[in-house]
Amino acid sequence: MHKSKKVELLAPVGSFEALEAAINSGADSIYFGLDQLNLRTRSVKNFSISDIPFIVKQCKNKNIKTYLTINTILYDHDFFLIKKIANNAKKFGIDAIIAMDQSIINYAKSINLKVHISTQLNITNIESIKFYSFFADTIVLSRELSLIQIKNIISNIKKNKILGPSGKLIKIEIFCHGALCMAISGKCYLSLHSYNSSANRGSCKQNCRKNSVIYLDVKNESLLSSKDLCTINFLDKIIDSGISLLKIEGRARSPEYVANTTSCYREAIDLILKKKPIPESKINFWLQKLNNVYNRGFYSGYYLGNKIEKWSTKNKVDLFYPKKKIYLGKVKNFYKKSMIVEFLIESFNLKLNDYISIIGIKTGIKKTFVKSLMVNDIKTNIAFKGDLCTFPINFNIKLSDKLYKIIEK
Repeated sequence: MHKSKKVELLAPVGSFEALEAAINSGADSIYFGLDQLNLRTRSVKNFSISDIPFIVKQCKNKNIKTYLTINTILYDHDFFLIKKIANNAKKFGIDAIIAMDQSIINYAKSINLKVHISTQLNITNIESIKFYSFFADTIVLSRELSLIQIKNIISNIKKNKILGPSGKLIKIEIFCHGALCMAISGKCYLSLHSYNSSANRGSCKQNCRKNSVIYLDVKNESLLSSKDLCTINFLDKIIDSGISLLKIEGRARSPEYVANTTSCYREAIDLILKKKPIPESKINFWLQKLNNVYNRGFYSGYYLGNKIEKWSTKNKVDLFYPKKKIYLGKVKNFYKKSMIVEFLIESFNLKLNDYISIIGIKTGIKKTFVKSLMVNDIKTNIAFKGDLCTFPINFNIKLSDKLYKIIEK
């Protein structure tokens, strides 16, 4: 784990590129889902059971914990698969599963596999904490709680000495950044009623994110789509509440999102734990960086006692993302001694001084400027589609990594 052991930072992972982005950006732990039985089966390309050993190995090499999400509603016919997933998680060294259904929670306990109680269970009080302490050392609280309520729960855990299966005090985990669902702790039936596609089985059609035509006096069209949670400007208050784990939402989002959010919250946590004053200019820098990846606008969620009244105000939510990336081509060669990379430009063009990102399964995401550019060993200011071009970089990459140009919208 990172040096800041007092507060664990969890990063979302929905692809191998995002996995490397999380590892390289300072995550203490990552969480991910498999092909079935997690709440992102429709909206993200998930991993398979066969990927678990590689993910665990990559993370253990950097002393990073791995959590496997199994947080859908389960039916009887799911249980053969559930046992297979849980047994493999145990076999290959997954640190814990994130679960909401009592059947998998109970089975995990029977094979001594650690559990984090999912926010989907809507834990809002100390009596529920006491009940689930028989099954788990870590509990993810409901997203609808204020900081005052969270602080009171943690105080009561200490006061009443509520211990988990390990014999240690229960740890509390909360979300610090990312999408907020209009439903209580994400348990929603809109998609089921409209499309017979259950959000609680990982197949949300995201009705709430679409424009609504409603014959009422309302101020915007995105009536059910809230702004994203962002806590970086009051993260010190969250950490002071006594939480042990901070989770970033976003397994369906890009490697750029994972890199930006993880690095910002990593830096903020470290400064707060060192008791160093954080200038407003630094917070503004983080907010700008967080705003440079896909979002629906930011607000503080329920933590400061607000109602969920901060609705997204754009017709097209991607308008909140001021930059976009354009695919250019793939790595053909990388000359490690000279740190020169060769790309085949497959679309558009690459210019001198362009801001680029290189993304790959083992590379994660790397960004830099094109400081010099050559085509056929001749210096140039631009490389066109079909050109083999070379330029220097200051980081290692792999063959078949993809090149993107980042531009303003």
